[in-house]
Amino acid sequence: VQLQASGGGLVQTGDSLRISCAASGLTVRSGVMGWFRQAPGKEREFVAASHWSGNAYYADSVKGRFTISRDNAKNTVYLQMNSLNPEDTAVYYCAAGPRIIASTLRLAKSYDYWGQGTLVTVSS
Repeated sequence: VQLQASGGGLVQTGDSLRISCAASGLTVRSGVMGWFRQAPGKEREFVAASHWSGNAYYADSVKGRFTISRDNAKNTVYLQMNSLNPEDTAVYYCAAGPRIIASTLRLAKSYDYWGQGTLVTVSS
């Protein structure tokens, strides 16, 4: 299994950015696909997840600004990020978990596979 995250970059406050996670060795339409982020000096935190049922879950800090989606044909998961602010600056990691239940999908330890991360920097 490989997860390849891409699309990060340097943006300004208020800008939008979409990052991608291309999967191989598993299908994104099954299981749970998640996004986590880790800012310098901080622990990795949950951002969003797409459950196989079609439900999406978000951290309170990004709800209403970020949207997770899946393109089953491309076997790719996206994170559309709007109204970015400097607090969103972090390395963003995609993760996959074939057998995660909804009550545990916010926990990093629930995921079996991780991508290498893509850096998002938001300048003020």
